[in-house]
Amino acid sequence: MNLPNKLTMARVIMAVLIIIILLGGDYTASLFGFEIPKLFVNEAMVIDLKYIIAGFLFILASLTDFLDGYIARKYNLVTDFGKLVDAIADKILVNSVLIILAAQGFIHPIIPVIVIIRDSVVNSIKMLAASKGKVVAAIKSGKIKTACLMVGIVLTLFYNLPFELWNISVAKVLLFIATILSIVSGVQYFTLNKHLIKDK
Repeated sequence: MNLPNKLTMARVIMAVLIIIILLGGDYTASLFGFEIPKLFVNEAMVIDLKYIIAGFLFILASLTDFLDGYIARKYNLVTDFGKLVDAIADKILVNSVLIILAAQGFIHPIIPVIVIIRDSVVNSIKMLAASKGKVVAAIKSGKIKTACLMVGIVLTLFYNLPFELWNISVAKVLLFIATILSIVSGVQYFTLNKHLIKDK
């Protein structure tokens, strides 16, 4: 259990905490004898602090995603366990939050549907390539998709502040771009690696 793997496991724990906060934050807090307060920004906007807490945890978890990979590559600490748990941690963190936000009416349900289908296709291609001793490299559209998705999720958890004060829907725009790029990058991955499917 080297440092990168510890950071990955910490991300799994934070992802589970985020799920608990978003799904049962009020109930969990009441068990300990307190309530999660709400902030009134103006007459039309009420902020539930559980989303803000989840947002900060999401940022912290995302930073560990960058750090564990950087440290593992720099100090040659890459392990099969780390690769497996890293991929699982990413999906738990991002996909679960997208599903919860859709279920609670913050985003359109088509966003998690497209993102999860795209991830399933790309992961299948990567597993097929690995079984044949080949590596599927990341592509630019996939990286941009991930960046837009992560920032869009954070802004959604933060109620699109401060942009919401000026009626600028930055969170929705970023998630829309991420959804479109999910389709584009998924098609690109398939097109670039369709020979793997045809190869015997």
